[in-house]
Amino acid sequence: MKKGIKHHISLFLILSVLLTAGPAHAMVQVKGVRYWSSKNYTRVVVDLDGRPSYTYRLLRKDPSIGKPPRLYVDIKGAVLNSHMKKVVPIDDGLLMRARVGQYRKDTVRVVLDIKSIASYKVFHLYNPHRIVIDVRGEGRKERREVLRAHRAGKPHRGLVIVIDPGHGGKDPGAIGRRGLKEKDVTLKISKLLRWELKKRLKSSKIVLTRDRDVYIPLEERTAIANSADADIFVSVHVNASYRRTAQGVETYYLGSTQDEDALRVAARENATTTKETTEILQYILKDLERSGNQQESIRLAGLVQESLAGRLKKRYRDVKSNGIKGALFYVLVNCDMPSILVEVSFITNPRDERRLRSATYLREIARGIADGIIRYLNGEKT
Repeated sequence: MKKGIKHHISLFLILSVLLTAGPAHAMVQVKGVRYWSSKNYTRVVVDLDGRPSYTYRLLRKDPSIGKPPRLYVDIKGAVLNSHMKKVVPIDDGLLMRARVGQYRKDTVRVVLDIKSIASYKVFHLYNPHRIVIDVRGEGRKERREVLRAHRAGKPHRGLVIVIDPGHGGKDPGAIGRRGLKEKDVTLKISKLLRWELKKRLKSSKIVLTRDRDVYIPLEERTAIANSADADIFVSVHVNASYRRTAQGVETYYLGSTQDEDALRVAARENATTTKETTEILQYILKDLERSGNQQESIRLAGLVQESLAGRLKKRYRDVKSNGIKGALFYVLVNCDMPSILVEVSFITNPRDERRLRSATYLREIARGIADGIIRYLNGEKT
């Protein structure tokens, strides 16, 4: 065999082996740690540049070595970003600090040093990848008692409602055919809704997750509501569809679904694929089904949907009510209170887009949502 032919065969064999083996497994980089906290709730988020494989464990206090209780998360196949902060002081009554270190050559360990906690949950979200650790304290308020007092005609000054204008900043949300941006519409509606609720619930605190055009991650929106010990959480969005004739209003609660439209809407709001959304949140739903919050969220969704659609139909007879649906929305995950997401018309429908530019239409939407919230607080049923 000629030397040149042997050389070409050798190269062919080497390339075949490399192509068969595929690229070496890339290590996930741990980029940083963020947190939000109150005296009864803390959310810690570990930012990553890829999908993690991880385990976690709660360790009891060990006086023999002077160690407090600890909760650790081991991220396998991971390395630390050399520029990230390795110790994050928290000191909020629940946690003392978060510590991050290269535990093994291929494992990063995140440790939360604990003062006192009652429960915790660890889960992973996509796009961008991050691990979320929620910690709750012994002294967390029983918010249902506040609602019971309100329904008994004894309004409680601690009643808190959090309104979440969807998207914002670098995230415009859905965009209409004539350029209207979802983020602008949701902020206008949310401000009108805050005004309506302040007018009707004078002893209550109404909080917006954002009051201007800024970007806020989904996990921070939930943390704002939990940290405020909110009684109700309402996320305001505008729908979109590849079908320009799609129209109507619909209200969602956190739940499982096989409805293709609901899966599509959740994936769009989560900035993920339907497969990723379903995969990540399946185990969360198992806990949710045992929680009273889901049934309360369903009742809140029903009353808001009924009130919103009813009010709009009085003035705009062609408005369609698409009902209430369960879906897997990140922004509703691990909320400690009844929580819903409202999709107020389709920005991709030319007629709806024109209406969403109208102050009158937006005001009617805000009043309709407020009607439903008041009915819920008063103990009404659908």
